[in-house]
Amino acid sequence: MFAANFPLSRLEVDAFSKLPRKDVPIVTLDDGEGSAELAAQRLLELGYLDVSVFKGGIPTWKAAGGEVFKDVNVPSKSFGEFVESKRHTPSLSAQEVKKLIDDQEDVVVVDVRRFDEYNTMSIPTGISVPGAELVLRVPEIAPNPKTKIIVNCAGRTRSIIGTQSLINAGIPNEVNALRNGTIGWTLAGQELDKGQSRKFKEVSESTASEAAKRARSVADQAGVKRVKLADIAQWKSQAERTTYFFDPRTPEEYEAGHLPGFRSTPGGQLVQETEMVAPVRGARIVLSDPGGVRANMPASWLAQMAWDVYVIDDIKATDLTEKGVWTPALPSTPQIQTVDVKTASSWLESDSATICIDLSTHANYVKGHIPGSWFALRSQFSNAMKNLPTANRLVLTSTTG
Repeated sequence: MFAANFPLSRLEVDAFSKLPRKDVPIVTLDDGEGSAELAAQRLLELGYLDVSVFKGGIPTWKAAGGEVFKDVNVPSKSFGEFVESKRHTPSLSAQEVKKLIDDQEDVVVVDVRRFDEYNTMSIPTGISVPGAELVLRVPEIAPNPKTKIIVNCAGRTRSIIGTQSLINAGIPNEVNALRNGTIGWTLAGQELDKGQSRKFKEVSESTASEAAKRARSVADQAGVKRVKLADIAQWKSQAERTTYFFDPRTPEEYEAGHLPGFRSTPGGQLVQETEMVAPVRGARIVLSDPGGVRANMPASWLAQMAWDVYVIDDIKATDLTEKGVWTPALPSTPQIQTVDVKTASSWLESDSATICIDLSTHANYVKGHIPGSWFALRSQFSNAMKNLPTANRLVLTSTTG
């Protein structure tokens, strides 16, 4: 079943950006526990017009002989496996890569995950080069065509796509994926680095120009469509079809300046988890990168995944008029009482009838929370209240606001 993950606890936060058309047909689905009905009710309250509940949820689907998958980002991961099988994408085992490093061979390891993932744990000597940056950055990271390039991620998909991207673009070096990524490295009993900060550097104009030609050729072969900036205005107001507008450059470049109405979605992650940002089937995707490379390379994969994808050709620096981080469109919120830290602390210390409830993710709660606070899932808040102490005053908090 092609179903997009849409946590009930984030529904109001994500709905307007992921489901920009209020009349798009929506089917909510759960495991039979009742969350689908609650999600449908909330979507209707947000103004969505065509919302249905999949009766009986996953159990009914399975009973009818429907296939189910146990993973996240299944469409992209399946596509990665398909690419490897059809293109015979080369790879090396963790032991083989470690031997290359230990023998001080002429080899460069590029880590195509998000920088925060790389910083948490990485292959020794690895450099952070998120997926969409590879074709642009690798020519100066490994200028000698005899240098071997190893592409790694956490598991398989991003390293397969990254390796094949470099091969498709005609990079002259020998390129291999690290088979099974950091997971495979760990399973082989080999130590990972922690807290590394090695990153790619800016490239020369000549390198950028050559990379742009390579990426455009790859995109053309994949059937990526082209569009001019002036022509996308009609899509922003189009009522009968969903269009997503993504900027696949680095978050830092996005914050420095981007096209109005475009969301920061680094290209490597966009290919890895497409349904997380574009859950509407049959939608149009428009990518923006003034240099072309970071739009054309992800677009080449999205096109092969049967997305209707366009790259804008005529972007100038002066068109990047918006600055700052991307902020989602949100529904209006009710009037609520707020309290400052000092007062809340005083209440919790002196008033036993005051309790604090933390609605962060459980991972963030475990990392650190207000002393004495209780954890609760927002999606199960009413049930959580039954298990909390009786209180006359509730203080709600969350690391995500």
